[in-house]
Formats: sequence, structure tokens, C-alpha cells
Amino acid sequence: MEIIYETKARLQDPIHGRQKCFISGQVLFRSLAVAAAMVATWLMATSKQSTEFFGIQIRAVYSDSPDFKFFVYANGIACVSSLVSLLTVYVLYRKGSNPSNYFYVFLHDLIIMALVMAASVAASAIGYVGAYGNTHTGWMSICDQVDKFCHRASDSIIFSYLAFFIYLILTVLSANESRQIQV
Repeated sequence: MEIIYETKARLQDPIHGRQKCFISGQVLFRSLAVAAAMVATWLMATSKQSTEFFGIQIRAVYSDSPDFKFFVYANGIACVSSLVSLLTVYVLYRKGSNPSNYFYVFLHDLIIMALVMAASVAASAIGYVGAYGNTHTGWMSICDQVDKFCHRASDSIIFSYLAFFIYLILTVLSANESRQIQV
């Protein structure tokens, strides 16, 4: 009888319910982050287009730009890292983890958030030049000629910003949870 009462008391314990809510949020947001980073990586890595402009062959592919390469690598790293952290968070919190692990989760989320933010901003900057050119430096817009490539790149950047905002939410959640650590 004591065991049943103890189990019921544990389920009604607000700390246990809070922990369950935290784990559910972590799993949900990390799954969304994996999906957003994966879509961003896939869209950019598979975007390519060739066209002819005044007899000159124009080929647009992500690997021609160091900014787009960084974008693909950073989102790929974020995707894989999020998969690993998803499994880690699930295993750690399922077993009842040490509260100091919250701080490591926070650091992970902060680093990945900064990486995805940098990649998104770099791709946005080069995408802006590709779409509108820069008359001061003599760079022409190429999106008039390779619109399919530009649309896929734009969609990829949007998914990357979505991943960034999800990582921002994860960072805030992890920071809030690591605040609960008693020194």
C-alpha cells in the first residue's frame, strides 16, 4: 500500500510534473530544430541552375560561394548535433540526471544557436547581393537569370532562420533550467 501511495504522491509532485514538461518541450523543440536545419541544408545543397545569358553560360550552385558553403556546413552540423543532443537529453532526463547537466545543455544550445545565426546572416548577405546587386562595386544581380536557384536559396535561408529561433527558445529554456542548480 505504501508503494502505491508513494507513486501517486510522486506523480502529483509539482517538481516531477515540471520535469516532465521540460523533457517534453526539449524533445519537441529539438525535433523541430533537426527538421528545420535538415530542410535548410537539403534545399541549399541541392539548389543549382544553369542558363545562358547573351551567349555566356551562367551556372549557379551553392559551392561557388564560400558563404553558402558555410551555410550548408553550419546547418548540417546543427542538424547532426541536434540529433545527438535529442538522444542525450532524452536519456539523461529519463534516468533522472544530475542538475549540473542542464548547464552543459545550455552551452550546447548557445553555441549551436550562434553558429546557425552566423550562417543565416552570411547567406542572407550574399543572397541580397545576388538578388539586387551592388552598383557601387559593379556587382550585377544574378537572380534575374537564375531565379530557380535564388528561390530555393531564399527558402533555405527562411528555414535556417526558423532553426535559429527554435535554438533561441531552447537556449532560453536551458538557461532557465540551469538557473535551478543549487551551488
